[in-house]
Amino acid sequence: MKIGFIGAGKVGCSIGKYLTEHGVTVAGYVSRSRESADEAATFTDTKAFDSLEKLIAVSDILFITTPDDCIEAVWKKIKVMPIQEKIICHFSGSLSSVVFSDREQAGASGCSVHPMYAFSDKFTSFQKLNQVMFTMEGDEGALVAIKPLFEGLGNSVSVISPESKVRYHAASSMVSNMMIGLYQMSIDMLTDCGFEEKQARQLVEPLVRNNVENMLRTSPAEALTGPIERNDVLTVKKHLQVLDDREQAVYKNLGDVLVELAGRKNPGRDYSVMSENLGGKDNRHLV
Repeated sequence: MKIGFIGAGKVGCSIGKYLTEHGVTVAGYVSRSRESADEAATFTDTKAFDSLEKLIAVSDILFITTPDDCIEAVWKKIKVMPIQEKIICHFSGSLSSVVFSDREQAGASGCSVHPMYAFSDKFTSFQKLNQVMFTMEGDEGALVAIKPLFEGLGNSVSVISPESKVRYHAASSMVSNMMIGLYQMSIDMLTDCGFEEKQARQLVEPLVRNNVENMLRTSPAEALTGPIERNDVLTVKKHLQVLDDREQAVYKNLGDVLVELAGRKNPGRDYSVMSENLGGKDNRHLV
């Protein structure tokens, strides 16, 4: 079966290269920019097409790897074309296969595919895709074809419900993008203390690296340290006094989650006063 790509950005290039490197047949690319289609085709040793019609004609499966806000528009264009018995997939984390409206009338099947992975570079991100877990949802016929495709490359694949997609994507955004925001907030606070940004980053690097490694090796509760875990209410009060409104909101909301984790780690410790100071729910039920 031949796979055609609509969209030649980071996701399209990375997935296409990953597939061709493992012997999967990719027909080629079509994109809003012929230059980007040519670039993707060269990178994956496939072909650039100058129209959707030509790509569709030689493809059994269509992977839509455009930005999320373009997927519905792409579908509206292709669903009136001859796509009978073809499989249509998009790679959005937040959208489900529901975006492929009236696909039964068009004679096609559809699904959404999402690798839980941050595509940071167009030409190198494919190198670590073998470590990534994929999630999918959609028509059974589409999943029967696409799920074994990625499992055959060594990836774990989990089927989720269409209704879960937005919450699933919110979770991935929080652990990925918002972790970076938290990191930047800490760097900014350290520069307020007089450190150069480079110094601040050097200062926190071992802390960040060790915490993440410990958390992934064990569990969030086991990796947890610090004043909230120690139930050091006085230190937390002092922290809150020196934070601005935005910083304090982040500290309190994440701190409330940490109180729950601390209760799991130390079931004999009463965190109710700590919870009260963070403005969260009373966690005495964890004792």
